[in-house]
Amino acid sequence: MLDSTLKEQLISIFSGLEADYTLNITVSPQHESKGELLELLNDVAATSEKITCRVEDGKDLSFSLLKNGEDTGIRFRGVPNGHEFTSLLLAILNADGKGKNIPDEAVVRRIQALKGDIRLTTYVSLTCTNCPDVVQTLNLMALLNPRIRHEMTDGAIYQEEANALKIQAVPTVFADGQLLHVGKADLGELLDKLEAHYGSTAETLETSEKHYDIIIVGGGPAGSAAAIYSARKGLNVALVAERIGGQVKETLGIENLISVPYTTGNQLADNLKTHLQRNAVDLLEHRKVEKLETNGKEKIVSATGGEKFIAPAVIVATGASWRKLNIPGESDYIGRGVAFCPHCDGPFYQGKHVAVIGGGNSGIEAAIDLAGICSKVTVFEFLDELKADNVLQEKAKSLPNVEIFMSSQTVEVLGDGEKVTGIRVKNRKTDEERRFDLDGIFVQIGLSPNSAVFKEILTTNRFGEIEIDTYCHTNQPGIYAAGDVTTTPYKQIIISMGEGAKAALSAFNDRIRT
Repeated sequence: MLDSTLKEQLISIFSGLEADYTLNITVSPQHESKGELLELLNDVAATSEKITCRVEDGKDLSFSLLKNGEDTGIRFRGVPNGHEFTSLLLAILNADGKGKNIPDEAVVRRIQALKGDIRLTTYVSLTCTNCPDVVQTLNLMALLNPRIRHEMTDGAIYQEEANALKIQAVPTVFADGQLLHVGKADLGELLDKLEAHYGSTAETLETSEKHYDIIIVGGGPAGSAAAIYSARKGLNVALVAERIGGQVKETLGIENLISVPYTTGNQLADNLKTHLQRNAVDLLEHRKVEKLETNGKEKIVSATGGEKFIAPAVIVATGASWRKLNIPGESDYIGRGVAFCPHCDGPFYQGKHVAVIGGGNSGIEAAIDLAGICSKVTVFEFLDELKADNVLQEKAKSLPNVEIFMSSQTVEVLGDGEKVTGIRVKNRKTDEERRFDLDGIFVQIGLSPNSAVFKEILTTNRFGEIEIDTYCHTNQPGIYAAGDVTTTPYKQIIISMGEGAKAALSAFNDRIRT
């Protein structure tokens, strides 16, 4: 199954393994995927004398990872091909302490402080690009906390099971049988949800304080640029963020970053992290900021888990998030017909009728992509005209299974209690309401600034954007803001980078003058 080139790569990757690993396989003799699973795992085991396979008859198709004969808490139900092959490799490497994205000590303490015995199941599609991030994160948590068990389940192989659970989007995570999360997520978001669901003893941990010259809140293009520019000025810099890359990681293809003809959101996020690591920046990822306070000239940033970061200057660069419709029924059916990522969840609606809400670039791009999968795509745009680029409009209008309605206000998501069955839309010119029967709704209506935590201390406009001057000053001396969270027009990656650099230079200039 594995070609010779990949086998050679695995031999090199696994050459430094120290512990002994067993792929403990349980498989029904009659299962149609038995041969595929055994061939894959035997090929992997053949690349290292530290990896062996053990097979026994069972009722399903699964295997667990043992380290020196002990269960690691990681289990795969299905054949980890496609994007999930990396999840298998990282499970072994992380168990041996040689993987990647292992969090720092403070985050590890939070994971280990989760209460109770935790059983997690993630339903995935092997074609989903977001699923591996969730699977790898929860596998890592299982390695760090022996009370956590996590299994990846292939929704295609266990389709009846997925249908019984009404799963219409991936990745979908269940915690001891209860729905915990749907869609893309990083370690910080999943840890927050696990703490809320199971509770934590983190409150017993000592509050830690760290002092810096400047603190950057946010790890997207603006925050990364601000941190790099600050470090190059010789300052002691901390970057506190939920994830490096921010909203960039939600972007599939990027073609307007000048001098870079094409890249992807994930690749750009990786490049930002690499650039940050080459500078003297204290990267404090997977942190959710809960409060920003001032104490004289000192600024105090408080994060989940009791950490406090203190500095005379702070740059807020927290970016923006997908905007929701905030209409009746929307929150009830997220993951059950309401979705935000056509690339990940589109395959669930093959041959079905879906709606796309929003006529900007993201909405029309989504409609074009979905038209190749779905029987029909209906686009609803609130304004009287589409705002997408002309080339995208022309492409969408040329597709026979795409219809577009302008001046349309979505007023309600309709469902039968288990899944979406339709949507109610009002014509803004006639006030006439109409029901559209359909199977899914993809919301693509832009972004909302991540400014809620700062509204008590910083002035924001009616859109929630932090108000700044041309030098990125806010209304509070020593606090600056940059990027999509601010009033700066045109929310573009290249503009955010420039604004982050500007904020850092302004902060440094103010520092040397005062």
